[in-house]
Amino acid sequence: MTDRPELLRASDETIDDALRHADPMALRGLLFQLTGDESLAALPVATVSAGVAEARALADPAGAAVVRERAAAWLRSYRDGGAGEVPVGPADRLPHSLELTAGESIDAAEREVWLEELALDPWARSLRWRAQPPPERLGRFRVLVVGAGLGGLNAAVQLKRAGIPFAVVEKNSGVGGTWYENRYPGARVDSPSRTYTHLYGVDYRHPNPFCRQPENEKYFNWVADTFGIRDAISFDTEVRSMVWEEATATWAVTTRSPDGERVEHANVIISAVGFLSRPNTAELPGAETFAGPAFHTARWPRELDLSGKRVAVIGSGCTSYQMVPELADLTGHVTVFQRTPQWVFDRPGYREPFPEQVLWLERNLPYYSNFLRLRTSWLTGPHVQSRAFTIDPEWDDPLTRSALNARIRDGRLEHLRRKLGEHPELMAKMVPPHPPMSARPVAVDDRYSILDALLRDDVDLVTEPIRRVTPHGIETADGREHPADVLVHATGFKANDFLWPMEVRGRGGTRVEELWAHDGARAWAGTMLPGFPNFFMLYGPNTNPFSLGVVTFSELMTRFALERIEELLLTGRRAVEVTDAAYRRYNRELDAREALRTWSDPRATNYYRNAHGRSASNCPFEGTEIWQRLRHPDAADFVLA
Repeated sequence: MTDRPELLRASDETIDDALRHADPMALRGLLFQLTGDESLAALPVATVSAGVAEARALADPAGAAVVRERAAAWLRSYRDGGAGEVPVGPADRLPHSLELTAGESIDAAEREVWLEELALDPWARSLRWRAQPPPERLGRFRVLVVGAGLGGLNAAVQLKRAGIPFAVVEKNSGVGGTWYENRYPGARVDSPSRTYTHLYGVDYRHPNPFCRQPENEKYFNWVADTFGIRDAISFDTEVRSMVWEEATATWAVTTRSPDGERVEHANVIISAVGFLSRPNTAELPGAETFAGPAFHTARWPRELDLSGKRVAVIGSGCTSYQMVPELADLTGHVTVFQRTPQWVFDRPGYREPFPEQVLWLERNLPYYSNFLRLRTSWLTGPHVQSRAFTIDPEWDDPLTRSALNARIRDGRLEHLRRKLGEHPELMAKMVPPHPPMSARPVAVDDRYSILDALLRDDVDLVTEPIRRVTPHGIETADGREHPADVLVHATGFKANDFLWPMEVRGRGGTRVEELWAHDGARAWAGTMLPGFPNFFMLYGPNTNPFSLGVVTFSELMTRFALERIEELLLTGRRAVEVTDAAYRRYNRELDAREALRTWSDPRATNYYRNAHGRSASNCPFEGTEIWQRLRHPDAADFVLA
């Protein structure tokens, strides 16, 4: 029997055609793992451009052709043999297979990270009980998960798999978090969709390399339904406060739902609230006088008809740049009010679906999805991405922060010239004043992007400051009124107000804002706070990653939280918290590392830096370093009470 009947019917031509769309590096690693063909390792590699950075890949088309020819021979033989079950190959071959996929050597201390990312074991980041806890102790235990987005859903899946009693509260009417809320035209993920899935989603078939909002929401619904956790979620339920009660060693949680307020107790809180979840609407004089619809992009009206309408978009970040090209096709006219331009990075196929041949390979070439995920993770991991976000203290240039940063800037300027070179005034308005990578890089499709939309007669770019909103438009500082029927705030989120507007009080009634009063939100490894026992954050301060990705970080922090819960259940202790000394030591290291990251450049003004001039959002550590801290924590950094 085979679960690949499609392959049995495939011709040699179909196989060859599909492999022409394969990733050569992923194919090389997979083929070596399946066959042990050492000649694959001899194929030369070179440094090539890879999105926002540089990576190692096969040096010439001849090498890629060799890999594809041998893959075709293997796949034809596999087909002719009945396409049955095939082992992945010996475990001792995997380290070399990882390196052939990456294109460079991998330190032995990091192998486990990348083996996890390979997802041959889809439950590699689950709790592995050291012993079974007493049933009566487990039966009295309860975990409350706040939020049913990417982090909260995974926490629920892992808690259920571990057999730990839990419940989830979600303020929205459905799962998905940001992908439930953000439905503006053009909304799509800017991380590769293959790494925007959990390990157990490695075989989930994404139709696009960078999926749109409906596909992202569909994936999170798949998680909720496939693993049977929807019934554990209380929808339309918002947490108002969480207060630690010392006498019972539990959290008293006040929630509000359509049925009113209630108080419930939990031994452990896992906060999976996103930091980009509370809209930040611009406070503009006269805003209350506007006669038409006015809303934030995260509150997009579901039945809004924009046909023939004049739409004003305030803001020029990632959301605006995604949305404007789509709005131009839906409306009568779009006016973009831009304070600061952003560096855009053209990614081929960003708005396009995968070719059918790519999806065919994922269905029919065993373990190809795994190695493709690994290659994608590597390209978004520390060995590739870190260099793009690192300042060279010896680099002397007023516009850039390192030699690589200068090459990135040159490439982005060339892209702007190619698009806007015949419109010098417009191009001047689209060159950012800050170095690349000091603000969020914006992914665009080369064939049609914000740059193309700005050349349309029905799209205007306004860089004059806004003076006020009028009933029928926006007046700028030069006295001109720009007419509008609809006003859209693409003004981001209250990214630095972590946990807001929830009231969170730890030991002795201490408010979390008191802990963060000096210079904004902080945590130990982004997840624990001193004085707040049994409280874990999955997307806490300084966990916005530049390497490995937000889903991976969330998985690592969930496993860490469950291992601390395991300690409580096995030892009978009632509470665990990080020590104040460990918290402060970690943050001293964090500050020192942040000083060498590009987003510390003072010319960039965005959510990457808070009111105190430091980043409370971005993680300056390598993703592999965070993995080490969470996988092998120092027991002396924690107190079991």
